[in-house]
Amino acid sequence: MNQNKVYTGRRKESVARVRLKEGTGHIMINGKRIEIFINRADHRKAITQVLADTQLEGKVNVIAKVSGGGITGQKDAIKMGLARAICDIYPDMKQLIKEKGYLTRDSREKERRKYGLAKARKSYQFSKR
Repeated sequence: MNQNKVYTGRRKESVARVRLKEGTGHIMINGKRIEIFINRADHRKAITQVLADTQLEGKVNVIAKVSGGGITGQKDAIKMGLARAICDIYPDMKQLIKEKGYLTRDSREKERRKYGLAKARKSYQFSKR
């Protein structure tokens, strides 16, 4: 297993750089354990679901550096980077990961703000008088 290879995952403004090593199942994000970095249990489960589906939970260590965006974008970026790493290192699992949809990038981005409006679509309160 090449532990120097970095796999990239993206979502919204977030970019994650993920490394995979053989180990005991530790997940480190920006130098912190996953429980400390990500507070929400459903977000943690989404990241570990990739490992659970491929039966690699407890067999590999995940080291991720993530920047930009919020926690939802960051967890999706990590999930995608992890899926790409597993596909490259374990080619026989690619079909399973593809069927689950982990390799598909969610291309939705924030809509730009328009002039004359408060946000992209929200307008200021109309006053007749």
